[in-house]
Amino acid sequence: MSAVLAPLPVAAPASPEIRPLPGALGAEVVGLDLSRPLPEADFRRIHQAHLDHHVLVFRDQRISPAEQVDFSRRFGPLQIHVLKNFQLAGHPEILIVSNILNDAGQPLGLGDAGHYWHSDLSYKDKPSLGSLLHAQELPSEGGDTLFADQHAAYDALPEDLKARIAPLQAEHSYLAKYEELRARSPWRPKLTQAQIDEVAPAIHPVVRTHPETGRKALFVSEHFTTRILGLSEDESRALLDELFAHSVQPQFLYRHVWRPHDMVFWDNRSVMHLAAGTPDHLQRKLYRTTVEGDRPY
Repeated sequence: MSAVLAPLPVAAPASPEIRPLPGALGAEVVGLDLSRPLPEADFRRIHQAHLDHHVLVFRDQRISPAEQVDFSRRFGPLQIHVLKNFQLAGHPEILIVSNILNDAGQPLGLGDAGHYWHSDLSYKDKPSLGSLLHAQELPSEGGDTLFADQHAAYDALPEDLKARIAPLQAEHSYLAKYEELRARSPWRPKLTQAQIDEVAPAIHPVVRTHPETGRKALFVSEHFTTRILGLSEDESRALLDELFAHSVQPQFLYRHVWRPHDMVFWDNRSVMHLAAGTPDHLQRKLYRTTVEGDRPY
């Protein structure tokens, strides 16, 4: 009678590796397949890494739109962008970021997203916690995304300037540069009155406190911040220009050079970002989900 061999133990999948990127901020998440169930312990590690590094790069993610939505939702409710004509069919939570025109010559997605430094949806009463951008089609050159650490920017301010801006609040408006962008590109449609009502300006502190880490960060951007309350127009503009210039100095930056199937998840409470630009003759398409955050304080 032959012996019955016991089945070999099945090795547990290895936990993903978090590799800090060289420079001011950011980390790679390696060895993770988001098309598979994510154990709670691994999710907690990713959550903590997001707080520690502000920008996470998930390599080689061959996931469906539904899987991107499901992963994004683990961090909180998802926000729907006001430009609903650029939603992915069947997935309203996904904004198409693309410079591709369809067969009728109409934009497939928002082709000039990220033209100015900004934090996503800062013009909302509850701005975004974070955004996840998944590469679908990348150009052979260009298309990089820059990120600026606003905790480091705040920490580097002179103490007298910190004291000056501590009590100040600023207005954020989606419409601040909308018509300017619309006039120079085909990507932005004329907004309806209902859309304009949906993006009424919001008031937020110039310095916000991160609700999970307690760290302070600058929270103004050249794209959406229109004025500082309680100051004259000239004083407001001069202070905003000073803060803008300070906040994107090279020592605060990480430049992401996209690879196929990258998904990048950044903390809008901690960083601003900027699209470095794609040559007009090259195509770029990415899918973005945006997680709702808290009212800044």
